[in-house]
Amino acid sequence: MGMKLNSGAGRKRHNAIAEINVTPFVDVMLILLIVFMVTAPLLTAGVPVDLPQSKAQSLHEDDDAPVEVTLNDKGLFIGESKVTEDRLLPLLNAMTNGKDDRRIYLRADKTLNYGDVMRVLGAINSGGFNKVALISVGQ
Repeated sequence: MGMKLNSGAGRKRHNAIAEINVTPFVDVMLILLIVFMVTAPLLTAGVPVDLPQSKAQSLHEDDDAPVEVTLNDKGLFIGESKVTEDRLLPLLNAMTNGKDDRRIYLRADKTLNYGDVMRVLGAINSGGFNKVALISVGQ
């Protein structure tokens, strides 16, 4: 009586899996999402301004992005670029392509003299820009 031995009996053969493991990819993407969620609010304001508080409701956004003019103790800024008062209107006209119905946001530090803020507001209005909004911090 001879006995026959199967060399492969009882063992399973493991084939290589041809699928991509996406778990590390998902982990990295979630970490990047958290990083961007934390840093995004820090990128919104370019020039530091201590805004006054107000009970006014926020304005609805237009299709065109508004132009931000900032006034603080260091000077006058359009976006993050420092400008002089005599260059303010030509730059605003160039940025709005001559459309005087574009919204202009004026951010002014609360420690500034009221007359300085009104002078800049009057200059913007004298350039034909009638949609000027003053930015404040809500409660």
